[in-house]
Amino acid sequence: MSKIGKKTIEITDGVSVSYKSPDLKVVGVKGELFFRLPKEIDLKIEDNKITVLQKKGKEDETKALFGLSRAIIANMITGVSKGFEKKLELSGVGYRAVASGNNLTLSLGYSHPVNVIGKEGITFSVTEGIITISGADKELVGNTAAKIRSIRPPEPYKGKGIKYVGEKVRRKAGKVAKTIGGK
Repeated sequence: MSKIGKKTIEITDGVSVSYKSPDLKVVGVKGELFFRLPKEIDLKIEDNKITVLQKKGKEDETKALFGLSRAIIANMITGVSKGFEKKLELSGVGYRAVASGNNLTLSLGYSHPVNVIGKEGITFSVTEGIITISGADKELVGNTAAKIRSIRPPEPYKGKGIKYVGEKVRRKAGKVAKTIGGK
């Protein structure tokens, strides 16, 4: 059995969970999320705690699904109560971002501005070259951040591009450093 899958999940205040096999619905302050459990996995909800269970006889086949299902449910409860966010940093001369509603417009040195339309449940905010993507669904927030980063990933020579806040970009010396070094 998975060590992660064995842990119980605490249902925080302000979060309601309803389960009709195989559909799980979690509702909270930040929104509502749905998850369809795999057919080999079951739930037990009692005393504001959720226990994820494997059906008998299929333990070897469902080890990965067991831990995965527990992690997804825990992230759903965290998402509807606190929410998730990813921060991206713009670095480059003339690189700008403007958030308007559910849309993000990026000026990244291309001949045209790049528009990113956020899916339902995603909000953008921009302050001084930092783009914040927030929402209740952890997977959707991460995928949106990765999609935005892939528009102009950081390049290794000057470090220009979009990177995660705190990400280290490994820099390379250019041709100038090679020619000065020797013949």
